[in-house]
Amino acid sequence: MGRSGGTEHLTVEREGATLVLTLNRPEAKNALSLPLLVGLYDGWLEADADDDIRSIVLTGAGGDFCAGMDLKALAGNGMEGDAYRDRMKADPELHWKAMLRNHRPRKPVIAAVEGYCVAGGTEILQGTDIRVAGESATFGLFEVKRGLFPIGGSTVRLQRQIPRTHALEMLLTGRPYTAAEAASIGLIGQVVPDGTALERALAIAEQVNACGPLAVEAVKASVYDTAEMTETDGLKSELERGWPVFGTDDAKEGAKAFAEKRPPVYRRT
Repeated sequence: MGRSGGTEHLTVEREGATLVLTLNRPEAKNALSLPLLVGLYDGWLEADADDDIRSIVLTGAGGDFCAGMDLKALAGNGMEGDAYRDRMKADPELHWKAMLRNHRPRKPVIAAVEGYCVAGGTEILQGTDIRVAGESATFGLFEVKRGLFPIGGSTVRLQRQIPRTHALEMLLTGRPYTAAEAASIGLIGQVVPDGTALERALAIAEQVNACGPLAVEAVKASVYDTAEMTETDGLKSELERGWPVFGTDDAKEGAKAFAEKRPPVYRRT
């Protein structure tokens, strides 16, 4: 992989057309810090701005995804990373954008989860598009056990992503969930052997990268834009967004490559 920026708590690397963002605070199970949040948001912006990036993989270093808010810091002097306070002051919603609460990248985001993915980690997860986890991964929203509120979007999003009874059980009990349980209720899509989540996520990203980027981005946008519409309005919106894709050079290239039995070369035109 090629390194392309980041902060002391967030590593940014390129793997072909995939941007790999790694939460890199393993000594704290990648609990949230200012350098981590700023680096994460900058990573989303980099992916949005660079047309050569076709997918994003989000993972964690040291065998964990993210343990959420740093409770020790919350009980003490606040989050680590004084050098980044000006960034947070300049954009009061930066942390929500970093956690995918108030920002949605236009490229597909694939989560590769190992170890702990709890509290804020499970909240960030809900902002990703495709989710892979090692079989020993742990999920859950523990906030109520600490007298806190899962304000990263879970009381809104979770019931829209999994059945409400499961959402409420997770929200109101604060108990941990295994990867198998998380898959059974639809919170994650795939369970893989421990230590291979990133490998599987990168393989999925390669499949995404081989597709027409204009089509991929239009499909993702349509899925989210129509989620709360009636079927009639959603179908109208889908046609308005999807029909122009057929007039692109990429669409012609896809058909031509199929006829010529070769891989397509897409140029985002």
